[in-house]
Amino acid sequence: MTSAAEAPVQIEMRDGVGIVTLNRPEKFNCLSSGVMAGLDEALAKFEGDRKVRAVLLVARGKHFCTGADLDEVLDARRERGRLEAFITGGHRVLRRLEVSPLPIVAAVNGLCLAGGLELMMACDVVFAGQSAQMGCQHARYGLVPGWGGTQRLARIVGSRRALDLMFSGRWLKADEALAWGLVNHIVDDGALVGKAEAYCADLAKKNPGGLAAMKQLCRNGLDGSLQEGLDMERSEVVDALMSENVSEGLAAFRERREPLFR
Repeated sequence: MTSAAEAPVQIEMRDGVGIVTLNRPEKFNCLSSGVMAGLDEALAKFEGDRKVRAVLLVARGKHFCTGADLDEVLDARRERGRLEAFITGGHRVLRRLEVSPLPIVAAVNGLCLAGGLELMMACDVVFAGQSAQMGCQHARYGLVPGWGGTQRLARIVGSRRALDLMFSGRWLKADEALAWGLVNHIVDDGALVGKAEAYCADLAKKNPGGLAAMKQLCRNGLDGSLQEGLDMERSEVVDALMSENVSEGLAAFRERREPLFR
């Protein structure tokens, strides 16, 4: 039986922030079906806990994540159905990160490659350590991104940059990733988790319904035309503005105090 300390994904909650830790440092936190199941369980737990207002994804060890667990991929290739289940399971979990009502923040240290990059791109906001490097190195080994890399990368950085990164297999340093829009913030390596957690703690003080609405509208709006996105926003914003938390926010503004959202 696996102990909590040995679990491939560990969770805890502090100050309204659900912290999810990738816990396979000896394998550079590569993504197995067990890790994907752990991520899925963590999201289910935090989404069901009203005390949790934001989620922080971190990794134990020197590297954030260097991709899929290739030992499991090699084993799964013996039977097509098993390989399809492995790929489909990863797709489902990463999509769950995107559609979760909770803000998902990643703190990326060391290497973030292949499946690790795909995991990072499914998060909402990314902090990167100064020495972090990231890339899509599938082409180096004859592979193809399997967990949304071909789709999310082009949407974030544009098709030319995405194809260059996928074709070449090269790694981006943190400052180039920032310039491309792959990450939001670069911080000193030693301050990475602290800065990202402080950001999440600030999110935890905000209106959770408002943040969820912003995330949903922004994510869903990208799938259609500008007019479709504007129509979606217009149809939902009135309900959002009628909420009790908006009443509290406006009262706090009038009374010159900090709001207390539920």
